[in-house]
Amino acid sequence: MAKQLTPQQAMDNIISLSKRRGFVFQSSEIYGGLNGCWDYGPLGVDLLRNIKDEWWKAMTYRQDIQGLDASILMHPRVWEASGHVQNFSDPMVDCRNCKSRYRADTLFETVSIKKKRELLRWHIAQLAPPDERLTALTSEKNDRTFAMEFDSAIAADETLLKNLICSPEMSCPNCGNKGTFTEPRLFNLMFKTYIGPVAPTGDNESAAVYLRPETAQGIFVNFKNVMDSTRARPPFGIAQIGKSFRNEINTKNFLFRTREFEQMEMQFFVKPGTDAEWFENWRETRWQWLLALGMKPDSLRWHKHEKLAHYARAAYDIEYAFPFGWGEIEGIHNRGDFDLKRHEEFSGKKLEYVDTATKERYTPFVIETAIGASRTFFAILCNAYHEEDAPTAEEGKSETRTVLRFHPRLAPVKIAVFPLVNKDGMPEYAQKIFADVHRKFKAAFDDSGAVGRRYRRQDEIGTPFCATIDGQTLADGTITIRERDTMAQDRISAEQLAGYLGDRL
Repeated sequence: MAKQLTPQQAMDNIISLSKRRGFVFQSSEIYGGLNGCWDYGPLGVDLLRNIKDEWWKAMTYRQDIQGLDASILMHPRVWEASGHVQNFSDPMVDCRNCKSRYRADTLFETVSIKKKRELLRWHIAQLAPPDERLTALTSEKNDRTFAMEFDSAIAADETLLKNLICSPEMSCPNCGNKGTFTEPRLFNLMFKTYIGPVAPTGDNESAAVYLRPETAQGIFVNFKNVMDSTRARPPFGIAQIGKSFRNEINTKNFLFRTREFEQMEMQFFVKPGTDAEWFENWRETRWQWLLALGMKPDSLRWHKHEKLAHYARAAYDIEYAFPFGWGEIEGIHNRGDFDLKRHEEFSGKKLEYVDTATKERYTPFVIETAIGASRTFFAILCNAYHEEDAPTAEEGKSETRTVLRFHPRLAPVKIAVFPLVNKDGMPEYAQKIFADVHRKFKAAFDDSGAVGRRYRRQDEIGTPFCATIDGQTLADGTITIRERDTMAQDRISAEQLAGYLGDRL
């Protein structure tokens, strides 16, 4: 029977498991760590690679999407054209008492529903005439609906956000004092560095470059190169997986908000007028991809952007119910022709498509799918994590079984091979089976401790199958296959193992 955990217990247990079993380590931990940066351990790097491989296959194993790997460092004019130099900022506030720093738009994630209602009523009382929309919101009885509408309201209204934060009733999450926040001020999130052996002095910024805050711009500036070299014609896409960097005001929630992360982005170029249809097509396609990897439908939801970014014509996020609350894992955006036209303007180069048959000329619209590899890793880890009561060898007693129910294609290790005991030729036979299967599938060998304990260790890292070599194996060449989720056991010929795994993976 599954154990019910509080959100904080689930978060703590997942983070503990991640370090203990080698999924994720704190960066530079022996020096005290570096906030907002994480290292993927032996199991984590395989899980992350499997996620990226699934995305890459879904995106590029088709005729209308090409792959790309653009440079992290790009000409600084790229970021002027994209609007990042002027617009890529978050509102930042400080507590005057304890000097803690927060992102203004995420500060309310720590505030209770009851407190949000009180703050909103305080704000309404300051207005003349009162805001009927906000007044109606305060009377909303459903807490979940209220929370969603509250988040939308502060995202769309900078004045509302400022007034609530500067309210004498707003408490600092760190020190608890009220009315101590500064007014929000903008903070640019891009990391700046310099090309050349010596950093410039004074106002000379000629050598300044940025660590890219997104991978999309590398796709846009290569639009014509890809189109010309592959003879691609709209509708077609360009996909890329790569590192991005954002100087977040404060990082939190484990892997959710970090300063260095990987993105999996695809920009799909379409003829103007067909963009709305393609936008809905990609929304459905991306939703189904997540479900196909075992994500629970009731843990996913759509969030429509009411306040759009400067480049967007329409935008939806797919959010996942993390232990700390709902959080975005993927965005699907209709970017219109903003990006290509801006790069035309700043570079002086034409970025159009010309139909050689009809002589029609146009700048394609872009449908973007952008998903965080690191956030997806975190979501899949949370989705897979289960604790349950499992029977022990001692009659009438049970113990807690921790199991990661990864989709078999995502599991870092596909099969573990055990000798039942370390004698009578079983270890040698097990080593031979392991060597054979390891050529096709990521496998583990374990001959330490009772076989029940070995099963538990593999459950904890999400291994879907275990193969045990016992006395009967030596007699007739059959082995026991144990399945992770049901713990059911089956007996098959050792020679059938590779085919058995292939069918189930």
